[in-house]
Amino acid sequence: MTVPMFIYLASQSPRRRQLLEQLGVKHELLLPDPGEDTESLEEVLPGEAPAPYVKRVTGLKLDAALARLEKRGLPPAPILCSDTTVALGRTIYGKPADAKDAARMLRELSGRTHRVLTAIALQSGRKRREALSDSRVTFAAWTQAHIRDYVASGEPMGKAGAYAIQGRAAAHISHISGSYSGIMGLPMYETALLLRELGVRATG
Repeated sequence: MTVPMFIYLASQSPRRRQLLEQLGVKHELLLPDPGEDTESLEEVLPGEAPAPYVKRVTGLKLDAALARLEKRGLPPAPILCSDTTVALGRTIYGKPADAKDAARMLRELSGRTHRVLTAIALQSGRKRREALSDSRVTFAAWTQAHIRDYVASGEPMGKAGAYAIQGRAAAHISHISGSYSGIMGLPMYETALLLRELGVRATG
C-alpha cells in the first residue's frame, strides 16, 4: 500500500492547522472557492440533536471538499474535515451572528457546564472514517463587565459557543473533562487513530 505523503485539510481554522503540525502531519489547505456557500452547511435541522448535527455537518463539509478537489484537478490525497459545536442540553450554539448574539450565548453558558462536540471525517480513496469527541466545559459565573469586555475583544466571533478555550475565555473556565484539543477544534487522539487506520504517517 502506498503511504500518502500529505493530506488535505479542508478547514480555515488556524487552530486545526496548528494541531496537525503538532501531530507531525504534512498537509495542504483545501479551502472553499470565493463564491462557495459554506455557511448553509451548518444550518440546524428542526429537532436535531447536537451529536447527529455535528457529524452530519462534518460529512457535508467532506463531500464539498471532495467535489472541490475533483473540480480543481488536484493530486489525490486523503482529505480531513472537522466541525465543532457547543451544546447546552439539546440547544446547539454555533458561531454568533454578531456581538449581541455572542453576549447572549455567554450569558446562557455562564455558571453552567456545557458539552463541546467535535466530529472529524477522513477520506482516502473510497474509504471514509469518522470519529466524535465529546467533552465537558464548566464556566464560572461571568459578570456583565466580563462579557462586555470579552465580546469587545472580538475573540468570540467565528467560534462555536462564542469563545475560544485557548484564548481569554480560559480565565473563566473552572473545569474541563475530555479532550482539550477536541475543545480547540481537532481531537488529536481520535485524529491520529483515523490517520493511522488509513495509512497516513506522521513525519516526526
